[in-house]
Amino acid sequence: MSGDIPETTPLEERLIDLIKLKGPITIADYMTDALTHPHEGYYMQSSPIGADGDFTTAPEISQVFGELIGLWLVEAWQAMGSPAAFNLIELGPGRGVLMADILRAARLRPGFAKAAQVWLLETSGRLRLEQQKRLKPTEAKPLWADDYADIPPAPSLIVANEFFDCLPIRQFERIKSGWRERLVGLDEKTGRLGFTLGKTPPPPDYDLPSVEESKEGDIFEISFETRKFAAEICKTLIEQGGHALIIDYGHMERGLGDTLQAVRNHKYWPPLASPGRADLTAHVDFESLADAAIDAGAAAHGPVTQGRFLDRLGLALRVEALCKGQTPENADAIRSGAARIASPGAMGEIFKVMCLSAPNLPVPAGFES
Repeated sequence: MSGDIPETTPLEERLIDLIKLKGPITIADYMTDALTHPHEGYYMQSSPIGADGDFTTAPEISQVFGELIGLWLVEAWQAMGSPAAFNLIELGPGRGVLMADILRAARLRPGFAKAAQVWLLETSGRLRLEQQKRLKPTEAKPLWADDYADIPPAPSLIVANEFFDCLPIRQFERIKSGWRERLVGLDEKTGRLGFTLGKTPPPPDYDLPSVEESKEGDIFEISFETRKFAAEICKTLIEQGGHALIIDYGHMERGLGDTLQAVRNHKYWPPLASPGRADLTAHVDFESLADAAIDAGAAAHGPVTQGRFLDRLGLALRVEALCKGQTPENADAIRSGAARIASPGAMGEIFKVMCLSAPNLPVPAGFES
């Protein structure tokens, strides 16, 4: 990149040609191409996670995160009747750090690992290689899937940490006469990608806020992909039994606001600049997620904040156990990492935790009222 002008990527050139030919595209289509295009998508050509990547996640910050999730999964498995065979599924497993920590903590109940068939939903060849290396020392023999539908039916425990925030969204902007879809077109001055508005009102079944509930300039977001994915997961849970633990940043109740954002080198980046070279996300609408689960016939527990959830699982006790026998410097690092994932000023408040469950199962740990 030269100066402050983002470089033009091959994917941007392709999108510009497409828009010139067929007109503006939805933000959902833009996100899909920017993240998962087979050759130029962000996840296909970079290792995005960690200090050398563009962002970091809770498992990368503190091992306590994955260990507590692992113990939660063991307890959930026991509450299901300790099935002799089940799917342990991670959606978007990153570099495999979370799954490695889960399996290490789960050794407390040897029957859990023996019963588990680990499935990793991952489309990136680079990340699959990292996951394979990291999980090789464990007793798991993981299998990979490109699509959730490729995973055979079985009782399931599903973990999705920072997965739903990457699913495509669509945006709608309130103008004087009502709502119009916000699209990706071409900027008249630069000829590069820019936002524009659709010319016709969206269908009434999109269930947008009324004119009285909004004002001119307001943005409303919908993720049809999130609703669809939640319905697929809930079909498994209802038919086979199990839980899906969803951890992500987002809002507890549906509301107005533009949450589309890009991150590059741990800094915010213009969402339409250099597609394929920056991570794109949007805040998860947990109310919509719960509605999709309930509509499908499943139970939805939460959301609760990540900090509260981890505290309920015994964060403080686990941190102090890890600090025993450590040098003061190492103990400080352990406490600092735990504070970062749980304190309100860091990840503890903006990140929420929700559990989707088969309707006949008891309320899982961490979600007690």
